[in-house]
Amino acid sequence: MEEAKMNLSVTPEDQIIEMDIDRLHDFKNHPFRVETDANMLELRDSIEKYGILTPILVRPVLDGYYEIISGHRRKYAAKQLGYRKVPVIIRVLKDDEAVVAMVDSNFQREYILPSEKAFAYKMKYDVLRKDNKKTIRGQIDHNRKGKRTVQVLAEEFGESPKQIQRYLKLTQLIPELLTKLDDDGLSFSAATEIAFLKEEEQRLFLEAMDIVQATPSLSQAQRIKQLGVEGKITLEVLQDILSEVKKDDVTRVTFKTEMLRKYFPKSYTVDQMRREIMDIIKIHTEDYWEN
Repeated sequence: MEEAKMNLSVTPEDQIIEMDIDRLHDFKNHPFRVETDANMLELRDSIEKYGILTPILVRPVLDGYYEIISGHRRKYAAKQLGYRKVPVIIRVLKDDEAVVAMVDSNFQREYILPSEKAFAYKMKYDVLRKDNKKTIRGQIDHNRKGKRTVQVLAEEFGESPKQIQRYLKLTQLIPELLTKLDDDGLSFSAATEIAFLKEEEQRLFLEAMDIVQATPSLSQAQRIKQLGVEGKITLEVLQDILSEVKKDDVTRVTFKTEMLRKYFPKSYTVDQMRREIMDIIKIHTEDYWEN
């Protein structure tokens, strides 16, 4: 698989130029979120103090514009700080090459959300699946010959083929459930089971979760998946299953939404509040262990 991986690091041959930030377009169907969270604030502070230390990698597209391969978060932070120009490196890449380069570069991040990883794997999977006997540059790759695409991805990213398949299945979840997965409102194992449900069944499941204010265990999610296979999904059945007392509930720490609402903007949803709290806990935990 090494033949298919591209060298995305800055080399002495690369020419770094300053480019108008408005000429940079986000990558089409970019699977990685760019939002104002704790990590973004940290990046913005760094850019404000030291500037953009790593140039943004782009490729030329139509009408004098450029598509970002790596550096969406740097562009976002720079724009917030009022930058009109940013340093870029231009690489000429075909569509499939650009997808692989974008996925590979973003997997260097310290933390990747489950939904981000799922759609990134899917984008690279679709490229590699087109012709599993050749690399995207048209060269025979003997390391891939005879291997399934999920096995190639598994070896490259240090996952098991089964885990790659689970991530690919997550792309069939409705957006609201993907958000709950990212915000720890739904476990990874349960989410992969729920992803087997039809869209309308997933929406009934989401409604039942909101009514009961509970998340399913793996065994409950597996039962729900089987009910979907049998065509027996109803809102009432889902509520009954989610209402069952789980062992973990006895020792779980919970907060009512009203207790937390005063600490967040009025526009924040419950999932946004949960995610922000987890970011704060993560930062303080890291500070604690460093000290």
